[in-house]
Amino acid sequence: MIAGSAAREQYSRDAILSATPARLVTMLYDRLLLDLERAKEAQHAGDWATASELLLHAQAILAELMSSLKVEEWDGAGGLMALYDYAFATLVAANTHRQVERTCEGIAILEPLRQAWHEAAAALPAPEASATLPKGELGVA
Repeated sequence: MIAGSAAREQYSRDAILSATPARLVTMLYDRLLLDLERAKEAQHAGDWATASELLLHAQAILAELMSSLKVEEWDGAGGLMALYDYAFATLVAANTHRQVERTCEGIAILEPLRQAWHEAAAALPAPEASATLPKGELGVA
């Protein structure tokens, strides 16, 4: 069992390290929404410790998305940052006041963004194999 868990962790690490920037963003959004769905379920079950842990992790992911947004490089970035700020405050309130409605509001705000990022990433041309695989896997030193 431990070997299987270690293999899964190594696979996850490799997937992250070899991901394109667009794929990393979609991975963050996927985990963010997974955390929020699980937090909502935990809140409904009255499992406040689990809900809090998941909401804190979701806030950390949102903080990462906020810190990586280059507001000065894109005209729409200010609006996206404002949306991130609002969603972050909503998740804090969901956690501190144990309000499942606020968790649902966070999901409603962030799910369309997740979908948009997935669509944008899918529209990008596929990277060349040499750009995403470590040199050793291509048979080149």
